[in-house]
Amino acid sequence: MKQTIIKLYQYNYWANHLILEKAAQVTENQFTAPSHCSSAGSLRGALVHTLSAEWIWRSRCQFGVSPSGMLQEAEFPTLASITSRWQEEENAMLAYIESLTDDDLNQIIAYTNTAGTMSFETQLGDILHHLVLHGMQHRSEMAAILTDLGQSPGNIDFIVFLRRLSS
Repeated sequence: MKQTIIKLYQYNYWANHLILEKAAQVTENQFTAPSHCSSAGSLRGALVHTLSAEWIWRSRCQFGVSPSGMLQEAEFPTLASITSRWQEEENAMLAYIESLTDDDLNQIIAYTNTAGTMSFETQLGDILHHLVLHGMQHRSEMAAILTDLGQSPGNIDFIVFLRRLSS
C-alpha cells in the first residue's frame, strides 16, 4: 500500500506543478479575482486552501497536532510566496510518507476539526488517500479558472501522469 500512496503523491505534486506553472502566466488581478469556479473564491484562495489542507492533515498525522485554523490568503500575497511554501510542504510530506511502513498506514489517527469542536478517528492510509482526492477537486476548480483565463494546464489526469512515467 505504501508504494501506491507514494505514486499518488508523486502524481499530486506533478499536477500541482502544472497548475502553478500556468498560474504564473496570469496577472495579479486575475490571480486574486473572485471566481464562481472555486469554492475558495479565487485562484489564490484555491491554492492557499489546498496547501492549508495538506499542512493541516500532515500535522495531524505526523505530529498528532490538529491546527486550530487554516492558513490565510493574507499570509500569501503572491504566487511566489505560495510556491515557496508548497515546495516546503511537498518535501515534508514526501519525507513523511517515505518514513512510513505498510503497518503504519493501518494505524488510527485521532484528531479534531480546526474549530476544535468535533473529534474523529480515521485510518492513516485513508487520510492520505483523502488528501490527494481533496487536492484533485480543487485542482479541477483551478484548472477551470485557468482555462477561462486562457492558461489551461492541459490534461491533469492520473493516467497521463502514469504514461509520462513510463515514457
